Amino acid sequence: MNPTDEATSRARPAPEATSRARPAPEATSRVLVAGVGNIFLSDDGFGVEVVGRLAGESFPAGVKVADFGIRGVHLAYELLEGYDTLVLVDAVSRGDTPGTVSVIEHSPGDSFGGDGVLAAMDAHGMDPAAVLAMVDDMGGHVGRVLVVGCEVGRVDEGIGLSCEVAGAVPSAAMAVHEVIASIAAGRPGVAADVQNDNAPSAARDEKECLQ
Repeated sequence: MNPTDEATSRARPAPEATSRARPAPEATSRVLVAGVGNIFLSDDGFGVEVVGRLAGESFPAGVKVADFGIRGVHLAYELLEGYDTLVLVDAVSRGDTPGTVSVIEHSPGDSFGGDGVLAAMDAHGMDPAAVLAMVDDMGGHVGRVLVVGCEVGRVDEGIGLSCEVAGAVPSAAMAVHEVIASIAAGRPGVAADVQNDNAPSAARDEKECLQ
């Protein structure tokens, strides 16, 4: 074999290398992280506080973090834009110790019932179930619904969170990041309960809270 033939022979593997080029990345799942709640009802403003903390943090492409407060109609119309997953950050009442952070998955087959449009237009509060019913009424669809919730301590009139719930804000923000990471990795499960063991002192270290 002369030098020219040898060089040509050695060049033949090049097409194989081209065929092994790295595939284009898959499309990122669209996720809406929605903070909901009434800031004028003390701990009910928990979701708004958490997304306020998350606002300056980085997330994968396709993830939107927004404060919807009690604007149910606005949330419903945002969901009509098409999201694979809705992560609601909200105050909950499940009988746990105030300040307990939980990640709860809503079953797709659950029925919300009621008049979704009228309930979602209530200017005095936010009913996530009514919002999802409204989206369904308008022909929309949300593939998966997760709730990052915090057990409330008080929901009387007043601006500001109780010490226990204020101290749970960092844990809830971390739980949101864990949920997003789980979605990005394609893992089907979500975190179980994330217990904030030092809520009162954590809140006092950060800012004043409602006693």
